[in-house]
Amino acid sequence: MAPQIDPNPGEKLVLEEDCSEVKLGSGILSLTNQRIIFEKTEGNLTTLNKKTGNALLNVTLDKVGNVSAEGFILTKVVVQIDNSKYKFSVFNSKKWSKEIEVQKKLFNKQQ
Repeated sequence: MAPQIDPNPGEKLVLEEDCSEVKLGSGILSLTNQRIIFEKTEGNLTTLNKKTGNALLNVTLDKVGNVSAEGFILTKVVVQIDNSKYKFSVFNSKKWSKEIEVQKKLFNKQQ
Protein backbone atom coordinates (compact mmCIF):
# COMPACT_ATOMS: atom_id res chain seq x y z
CA MET A 1 0.00 0.00 0.00
CA ALA A 2 1.68 3.20 -1.16
CA PRO A 3 1.67 6.34 0.93
CA GLN A 4 -1.09 8.85 0.17
CA ILE A 5 1.50 11.61 0.22
CA ASP A 6 2.72 12.82 -3.14
CA PRO A 7 6.43 12.18 -3.60
CA ASN A 8 8.82 15.05 -4.13
CA PRO A 9 10.85 15.12 -7.37
CA GLY A 10 13.46 12.35 -7.22
CA GLU A 11 11.94 10.82 -4.07
CA LYS A 12 12.04 7.02 -3.83
CA LEU A 13 10.49 4.66 -1.30
CA VAL A 14 13.19 2.75 0.59
CA LEU A 15 11.29 0.92 3.36
CA GLU A 16 7.64 0.65 4.31
CA GLU A 17 5.94 -1.35 7.02
CA ASP A 18 2.71 -1.68 8.98
CA CYS A 19 3.61 -0.91 12.55
CA SER A 20 2.51 0.91 15.67
CA GLU A 21 3.97 3.80 17.59
CA VAL A 22 3.71 4.03 21.37
CA LYS A 23 1.73 7.31 21.44
CA LEU A 24 0.40 7.59 17.88
CA GLY A 25 -1.12 4.11 17.51
CA SER A 26 -1.05 1.90 14.43
CA GLY A 27 -0.14 3.02 10.97
CA ILE A 28 2.31 2.72 8.12
CA LEU A 29 5.90 3.83 8.54
CA SER A 30 7.58 4.86 5.30
CA LEU A 31 11.18 5.79 4.73
CA THR A 32 12.12 7.49 1.48
CA ASN A 33 15.44 8.87 0.34
CA GLN A 34 14.16 12.29 1.54
CA ARG A 35 11.63 11.85 4.36
CA ILE A 36 10.30 9.69 7.15
CA ILE A 37 6.50 9.46 7.14
CA PHE A 38 4.04 7.84 9.54
CA GLU A 39 0.43 7.60 8.39
CA LYS A 40 -2.31 6.55 10.76
CA THR A 41 -4.38 3.60 9.59
CA GLU A 42 -7.93 2.77 10.50
CA GLY A 43 -9.67 -0.49 9.95
CA ASN A 44 -9.88 -3.92 11.43
CA LEU A 45 -8.29 -7.27 10.87
CA THR A 46 -11.56 -9.13 10.34
CA THR A 47 -12.17 -7.46 6.99
CA LEU A 48 -8.48 -6.82 6.23
CA ASN A 49 -9.61 -3.41 5.14
CA LYS A 50 -7.31 -0.62 6.16
CA LYS A 51 -7.45 2.90 4.99
CA THR A 52 -4.71 5.40 5.57
CA GLY A 53 -5.61 8.50 7.46
CA ASN A 54 -3.58 11.56 8.26
CA ALA A 55 0.17 11.71 8.11
CA LEU A 56 1.02 12.19 11.78
CA LEU A 57 4.68 12.48 10.98
CA ASN A 58 6.13 13.83 7.73
CA VAL A 59 9.62 15.24 8.10
CA THR A 60 12.68 15.57 5.92
CA LEU A 61 15.66 13.48 6.96
CA ASP A 62 17.75 16.50 7.96
CA LYS A 63 15.33 16.99 10.90
CA VAL A 64 15.95 13.44 12.19
CA GLY A 65 18.33 13.31 15.14
CA ASN A 66 19.43 10.18 16.96
CA VAL A 67 18.15 6.82 15.68
CA SER A 68 18.48 3.56 17.60
CA ALA A 69 17.03 0.07 17.96
CA GLU A 70 15.80 -1.14 21.33
CA GLY A 71 14.31 -4.30 22.79
CA PHE A 72 14.97 -7.98 22.21
CA ILE A 73 11.68 -9.72 21.52
CA LEU A 74 9.43 -6.73 20.92
CA THR A 75 11.85 -4.50 19.06
CA LYS A 76 11.36 -0.84 18.29
CA VAL A 77 13.19 1.66 16.18
CA VAL A 78 13.52 4.91 18.15
CA VAL A 79 13.67 8.12 16.13
CA GLN A 80 14.44 11.51 17.68
CA ILE A 81 12.88 14.50 15.90
CA ASP A 82 13.32 17.89 17.55
CA ASN A 83 12.33 17.35 21.19
CA SER A 84 10.18 14.29 20.51
CA LYS A 85 11.07 10.61 20.54
CA TYR A 86 9.04 8.20 18.44
CA LYS A 87 9.15 4.47 19.14
CA PHE A 88 7.96 2.37 16.21
CA SER A 89 7.32 -1.36 16.68
CA VAL A 90 8.75 -2.72 13.43
CA PHE A 91 9.65 -6.27 12.42
CA ASN A 92 13.37 -5.57 12.11
CA SER A 93 14.39 -2.52 14.13
CA LYS A 94 18.12 -2.91 13.37
CA LYS A 95 17.42 -2.88 9.63
CA TRP A 96 15.26 0.24 10.01
CA SER A 97 17.73 2.14 12.20
CA LYS A 98 20.63 1.30 9.86
CA GLU A 99 18.66 2.30 6.75
CA ILE A 100 17.44 5.57 8.30
CA GLU A 101 21.07 6.47 9.11
CA VAL A 102 22.18 5.60 5.55
CA GLN A 103 19.42 7.67 3.95
CA LYS A 104 20.03 10.54 6.39
CA LYS A 105 23.72 10.72 5.38
CA LEU A 106 22.91 10.59 1.68
CA PHE A 107 20.21 13.25 2.06
CA ASN A 108 22.46 15.59 4.04
CA LYS A 109 25.17 15.30 1.36
CA GLN A 110 22.71 16.52 -1.27
CA GLN A 111 21.69 19.59 0.74
